[in-house]
Amino acid sequence: MKVGILLEEIFDEREFIYPYFRVQEDGLEPLVIGPESRAYKSKSGWLARAEAAAGEVRAAELAGLIIPGGYAPDRLRRSKEVLELVRAIDEAGKPLAAICHAGWVLISAGVIKGRRLTGYHSIKDDLINAGAEYVDEPLVISGNLITSRGPADLPVWVRAFTAAIQKQ
Repeated sequence: MKVGILLEEIFDEREFIYPYFRVQEDGLEPLVIGPESRAYKSKSGWLARAEAAAGEVRAAELAGLIIPGGYAPDRLRRSKEVLELVRAIDEAGKPLAAICHAGWVLISAGVIKGRRLTGYHSIKDDLINAGAEYVDEPLVISGNLITSRGPADLPVWVRAFTAAIQKQ
């Protein structure tokens, strides 16, 4: 089963690398997706390559989607194709995992109103103003939406995501 991992400039390398390898340990195949199929630079300058452009990927091809944080989410949410993919994954009820600043993508995709979630504390007001119930917990699951606050929460976040994939 393929799981998408979104990528854009200024991504947090921990929030990309950790799930990239953890999903493989659980027998899943990561598909790295960006607004374009090209290399993107992390916050520290490390490069990772998106194998596919968001406009080329259909929700039906994926078992779930991971949105890493850093400052990449501010760029990801500017892509119409990325937002369409996020909405399609959510509408299909497939596991949708967001960590740290990735809540910005969820806001722009219009998928958080009335849902309980968490994220990095600096976007708390953004999440609340978009209609979410914000809680400061390491892991919050609201239906198919799986959210965490930041790098310290990576183990519980990815474990919850892969468990949700296995339940499908």
